[in-house]
Amino acid sequence: MKPTTKPLTQKIHRLTQHDHRRDSVGMTYVYPVISRRAGGVSIGINLNPNNACNWQCVYCQVPNLTRGGPPPIDMAKLERELTLFLDDAVHGNFMQTRVDPDMRRLVDVAFSGNGEPTSAAEFPDAVSLAITVLERFGLRGKTLLRLITNGSLLDRPKVQSGIAQLGDAPGEVWFKIDAVNSRDLAQINGTRTSPDRLARRLQRCFEFAPTWVQTCVFLRDGKLAIADSWEDYLGLLASAAPSLRGVHLYSLARQSMQDEASRLGQLDFAQMEKLATQIRKLGLTVTVNP
Repeated sequence: MKPTTKPLTQKIHRLTQHDHRRDSVGMTYVYPVISRRAGGVSIGINLNPNNACNWQCVYCQVPNLTRGGPPPIDMAKLERELTLFLDDAVHGNFMQTRVDPDMRRLVDVAFSGNGEPTSAAEFPDAVSLAITVLERFGLRGKTLLRLITNGSLLDRPKVQSGIAQLGDAPGEVWFKIDAVNSRDLAQINGTRTSPDRLARRLQRCFEFAPTWVQTCVFLRDGKLAIADSWEDYLGLLASAAPSLRGVHLYSLARQSMQDEASRLGQLDFAQMEKLATQIRKLGLTVTVNP
């Protein structure tokens, strides 16, 4: 496919693993990041440009985070932005001018952003659109489609439909599980749910698409935030292990923008490896990113 659009005109700056600004290329819905966990350039699709989420995680780096859902999505604008960015990434000089040589590979298009992407009414349509645009560039099957989700809306048929499309793309889901018991879920993620509901939603997810669990492990007041419920967390993973692709463990690479930021601390690689070793004993693949 020949380029049909002009290069991105936003002021040039190098992307780093710590730079996850959603406006780095001056778009509403589309933004690039260097993903530690994916290992290259990830094209983010932000369906929550109003910084609203149905959860409020204590470590969230989104400034002015509010509770709620996104405004209506301008699907035509989303298509223009994704086409423009892919054109510059594939045919233009984006990689050469913005990305260090060891990360110059396009690894995925990821529904992530400033809130829960599945809360958008247009989520399944956005998945279909992303698949179409990837096909247009000859990237379907080469560049993975990902959903990074808290899984809280997996009871909704439209969300299930979008995830099923994503699974067929081909694609995969990174399902957030930072805690298991109700107390920790409330304290860490700002949500009211139960362990049974969490387990049921996880099971539904891997019925529709290949699924990884992603877990943010961090210190709170100098202690592992889920130290008292770590065994419960391992128990949930053990029950789901036969159906999971693996677990992504990560810590606090960027500053929290929430009220409790001063109470939080990052785990180092050695601390995280101790946790990862216990998870690997369940027969699961584990990646570690401090």
